[in-house]
Amino acid sequence: QLQVVESGGGLVQPGGSLRLSCAASGFTLDFYAMGWFRQAPGKEREGVSCISGSGVSTKYADSVKGRFIISRDIAKNMVYLQMNNLKPEDTAVYYCAASSWIQAMCLTGNDHWTSNQEYDYWGQGTPVTVSS
Repeated sequence: QLQVVESGGGLVQPGGSLRLSCAASGFTLDFYAMGWFRQAPGKEREGVSCISGSGVSTKYADSVKGRFIISRDIAKNMVYLQMNNLKPEDTAVYYCAASSWIQAMCLTGNDHWTSNQEYDYWGQGTPVTVSS
């Protein structure tokens, strides 16, 4: 059974850091591009970051560039999102997603990675609250 499970969310003060983890099972990361999305209350789900199937290419939403870092550990079949200098507007439920469309996802020249429809598997989400 293919699935992804997020963890690592919580309450953090503005300026603080959190690392989200995404455990993939039933498939190997070499054959999937991975994305992180978030959904704040009353807002649509938005793409935060992605990493290509090769692991070479990464992308970020403008709102998190310079603060968030996506990475993966092939041996552990894990994907991470290091979030630094967190702001109240980062408060949301964060989702991990997997896409088998590695020929196009998270590569230069397109923004397919931001589209929910291009992902095959989704986790249940982990909540992040940034507040003092």
